[in-house]
Amino acid sequence: MAKVLGLGGVFFKSQDREQLAAWYEKWLGFSLEPNKSSSFAAEHLPAGAYSVWSPFAADTKYLDPGTKSFMINLIVDDLDGMLARVKEGGGDIVGDIEEGEYGRFGWFMDPEGNKVELWQCP
Repeated sequence: MAKVLGLGGVFFKSQDREQLAAWYEKWLGFSLEPNKSSSFAAEHLPAGAYSVWSPFAADTKYLDPGTKSFMINLIVDDLDGMLARVKEGGGDIVGDIEEGEYGRFGWFMDPEGNKVELWQCP
């Protein structure tokens, strides 16, 4: 039987694609390809990293203060360092860092109001 093998990407609309791509490149270290996309090879991920696909209830507060029906999760190697870079770059840090059995999590709003979750694996 045919089945899904993993998450293939995150695709979303942008008010200013060039500017938003440049912001992610400068402040989060994205390596951009000519089409303004970035690929992440599995061999560069930490052991235990994985992709999650999860619909939330329509009334969830987990995506707040974002106003969009999605949130992007990025795996990082240094949560504190990445949040400091995001703040320096004008991103709005949301909430406090949370730590648990799945690792450490922090959140920010990017320049276009997309909520982004940063995940540092345990």
